[in-house]
Amino acid sequence: MKIMAVDPGEKRIGIAISDPTGTIANPHSILTHTSRYKDAIAIIKLAIDNNIVKIVVGEALNSDNLPTKQSKRASRLADVIRDNCDLPVIMWDESGSTLAAYDASINLGVPRKKRKKHIDDIAATYILQSYLDSKISPRSNQIQGG
Repeated sequence: MKIMAVDPGEKRIGIAISDPTGTIANPHSILTHTSRYKDAIAIIKLAIDNNIVKIVVGEALNSDNLPTKQSKRASRLADVIRDNCDLPVIMWDESGSTLAAYDASINLGVPRKKRKKHIDDIAATYILQSYLDSKISPRSNQIQGG
């Protein structure tokens, strides 16, 4: 039950993939943005190669939980992914993921010069872990559907 998260950015796209139990998110890779269609095809190929069952695309919502320019771009990418594969693709609020990833890289001791190179896959990991955690029932620690 491996799940993939996508953190779409203007220049780079972070990818994270869960463990087979769908419990723990792990950074996977960073794609260089080329075009929406080519990005979608590359994401789909990664999903197929890694036996992914669901794709979670991060979208940045504003403080009123309304779409932003970036979230509209992410939604269009998700639409192209849906149009070209049969996997479920859901949108997930990624607000704060880049800041959390940056803080994590500082806490891990990543040198300043290398932080930008690894921030996107760490942000995708944050998005995916947030999604995975939301699917665990607090009472029974059982994974919920959705």
